[in-house]
Order: sequence, then C-alpha cells, then structure tokens
Amino acid sequence: MATEPLILAIDNGTQSVRALLFDRQGNLVGKGKQDIEPYFSRQPGWAEQHPDYFWEQLGQACHLLWDSTDARPEQVAGVTVTTQRGTVINLEENGQPLRPAIIWLDQRHARVDGPVKGPWGWLFKLARLEDTIHRFRENTQANWIAQNEPDIWARTRHFLLLSGYLNYRLTGEFRDSTGSQVGYIPFDYKKHRWAGRRDFKWLTMPVKRDMLPELVPPGGTLGHLTPEAAGHLGLPSGVPVIAAASDKACEILGSGGLSPEIGCMSYGTTATINTTSARYVEPIRLMPPYPSAVPGRYATEVMIYRGFWMVSWFKREFGLREQKIAEERGIEPEALFDELVRAVPPGSMGLMLQPYWSPGVRQPGPEAKGSIIGFGDVHTRSHIYRAILEGLAYALREGKERIEKRSGVKISKLRVAGGGSQSDAAMQLTADVFGLPAERPHTYETSGLGAAIDAAVGLGLHPDFDTAVAAMTRVGDVFEPNRETSALYQRLYSEVYLKMYPQLQPLYQTIREITGYPR
Repeated sequence: MATEPLILAIDNGTQSVRALLFDRQGNLVGKGKQDIEPYFSRQPGWAEQHPDYFWEQLGQACHLLWDSTDARPEQVAGVTVTTQRGTVINLEENGQPLRPAIIWLDQRHARVDGPVKGPWGWLFKLARLEDTIHRFRENTQANWIAQNEPDIWARTRHFLLLSGYLNYRLTGEFRDSTGSQVGYIPFDYKKHRWAGRRDFKWLTMPVKRDMLPELVPPGGTLGHLTPEAAGHLGLPSGVPVIAAASDKACEILGSGGLSPEIGCMSYGTTATINTTSARYVEPIRLMPPYPSAVPGRYATEVMIYRGFWMVSWFKREFGLREQKIAEERGIEPEALFDELVRAVPPGSMGLMLQPYWSPGVRQPGPEAKGSIIGFGDVHTRSHIYRAILEGLAYALREGKERIEKRSGVKISKLRVAGGGSQSDAAMQLTADVFGLPAERPHTYETSGLGAAIDAAVGLGLHPDFDTAVAAMTRVGDVFEPNRETSALYQRLYSEVYLKMYPQLQPLYQTIREITGYPR
C-alpha cells in the first residue's frame, strides 16, 4: 500500500514554535509545540532574541512532534516555514549572527537627519507625507544598527527576516519567500520583488541589494534539507523545502480566504482583518497591501497593532483570580474569562473602548492613544474585559468597511482564526458587532495549514491553489448574529465609536506635545 505523503510545517510565532504534520486533506496528524521566550530587553522598549535560540527551539518542537505521533519521518514529502513578521537578523560572511535579532515588538527609534534628499524629498513635502516617511525611517531597524552599532553594520553581509534565517539554516541557501517580506525593508509590495534602483526606500536605509536573499514565490522550491538540518528535524537529508509566507498570510490561506468577499480576521497578538485580492488595493492610502500566500495575490490588511495583546495585558494585570481558580480546578483560564464576558450585557453598560494602545502611522496617526469612556459606579473589571473585546471588534469592523470602500467589494463572510478565536464568547460578540456569521476554521493551526497548502501545491500533491484550498480547508463552528444585540452594537458603533477618534485626536496630539509620548 502506498505511503500517505505528509507535509511538515514549521510555524515560528511570537509565543511558540510549532512543528505540524498535515496530510493532503488538511488533517493535522501530528504536533509538537515548544513555548518560547518571545524576547529579552537589554534596554527599556527593546525586544531581542538570539537567532540560534529560534533554531534550537525549532529542533525541540520537532523532537516533541516525533514523540507524539505514529507518523514516520520518511512520509514527509516536504518542509515549509511560516514565521512572525518584521523580525530582522544580521549575519556575517559565513552566516553567523552578529547580534541578537530585533523582534517586531521592539520600540527603539533611529535618528532621522533631515528630509529625504533630491526629488523624492520634494515629492513627499508636496504630498504632505513628510511625517509618514519620518516614522518609516525612525522605525527601520537597519538605520538604528548602522547609527548605534556601526562596527556590526560594517560586518553585516546578509540582512534577513526570521523566515530567511530559518530557511538558510534548513537549506544552506540565502533564499526566502516573496510572501514573507513584511517589514522595514526595500521591498516592492506591488511587483513582489526587491525595490527598483530608483525607489525611495534605498535613500531611507543603509541596506544594499547584495545583502538581501534571493526571492522565491510561495510554492516554489527554496532548496533541500542539508544533512545537519535533517538531523536537527529528525528527517532524511535532501527533503525539499518549499516557500510559504508570513504567519498572517498563511493564516488567511489556511482559513480558506482565497477571494475578496471573505474577510479573514486574526485574533492574535496583533489583530488584523484581511482579504485576498488579485488587485493591488491600498486599504489606507499609501499603506501597501502585503504579499499573499498565493503567488501574485495581495493581502489587503487593516491591523490593530496591540490586538489581543490587550487581552493578555488584562489577564496579567486584572485576571490573577481567574488564573488561580482555573489552576485549582484543573481547567483552562479562558473558560473563566468567557464567564466574565457573559456576566456583562452587550454594550458593557455604556463603557466604550478605543484600542489604540500603540500608535499607528496614518490611521490612526502617530499621536494615537487608547481610551475608555463612559465609566460609572456600576462598572467592574468584567465590564472592562468585555469592553476590550468590543473595542477590538469595532476597530476591525471599521477596517472591514475601509477595505470594502477601497476595493469596491462587499465582505459577506467572516473567518476568525488566532488564539482569541478559541473563545466562544469572543466569536459570538464578533458575529453580533459585524452583523454577520462568524466562522471558525476546522483547525486552530491555520498558519501552519496555510504553509502546508503552499507546500502541497509546490510538491504537486494538488494541481493548484483552488483545488488545495477546497480539499484542505473547511468551516468548523459557526456563530450566528443575534438580531437585537446587533442592532444595539450598530448604534454604539456608528453613533459613538466612529466619533471617538476624530474628537479625541486633538487631545492625543496635545498629550504627545506635553509629555513626549507616544514618541
């Protein structure tokens, strides 16, 4: 009897590394999860991690996988990698790391010396984009390294994202997927290649073209496992390594989001709403859509930077009681937090939250701050918790409407993935705020599944992406909106939430001028 071919998808997120085995039907047949330390901070606001640490934890995740499954290593037809976005790594000539990786959560800023020179600088001034470009230059990690660690930058031969580093460790080749290129790098988001010679990005950072990896589209072959990497993963040498995409892009694909009428929401550390489009559509003017996990497609994304980080923040600061009770009962704390949500009526008795715990670039702007309004003596921490979930849902609904307006396509379906999607209360609240059924994919591991779909097409296990998505994805639980609750949320959203940022924006700006925060 023929051996069922399997795909090993490595999902290196912010909180864990997971080694996932999928079959051609999208079934998860094995899993090894290794929790990781997201970062360490040598200075306030810094977020770094040693590149070798990610590689070591990847190996540990694979070890846990093979200890927990009856599947055999020789069944693996291909390996693929999806990772967190925007984490950068400096390597010297021989491929050794020169410094810790700068994680996407890092908040340091580079110095900006004057406007961009030449015609681009005049154009930015004319278009009133100087503040946007200033923020881009401030946030570009390469600028900070070149300014503050010039010896390190001078020795940097390869400048990679985390995905490019892990693919290098697997294959020995400096290649990465076009679908993984999200960050402060000189990438052309419209043509899905490195920026052209005259692109302004080369004027705003010290990165040179020969520092960057060769790009391969999702589904393409990056290389083959070296003997050392094969031993690290517990696989035979020479197994193909197939290009996937970033974790958010793979999450969309693993949720079955192939077309612009399907809104794919990610309830992760960063909360996002995305659609997949064959057209280049900027959801916010001059903010590009990111590369899709499908070659040549675009992920039209609106992002709430702190997203379900806010839920983690609430649990850490106000949820010790539930965590202690859950430990005593031997249950997951999330079940008790769902009880907090259900204990409060929709609308949180007038408590409204705007979830801008971190500033944006254009919408919201760099002055943005979070706010909670409507407090009264009836409110408890349960109301605050529900208001957080409602505020995130309102912000993502605003993102949905922004995407619809820019694309001209109505979003008629919602697919919700990420850690927060495991909360039934959050799913029902989402359906009610959007007034649409909220669908949960059949597997929690949507990022890994999306990467596996890329590999399945690349390996010829499915002839194309339409066929692969039809075979490997399906809808699990569906949460229908409650008509009365949706009507309440509609009024709160349109009559209160949408007016909060325009009215508070001048106050945020004044706070920024007085205190210097957010910087």
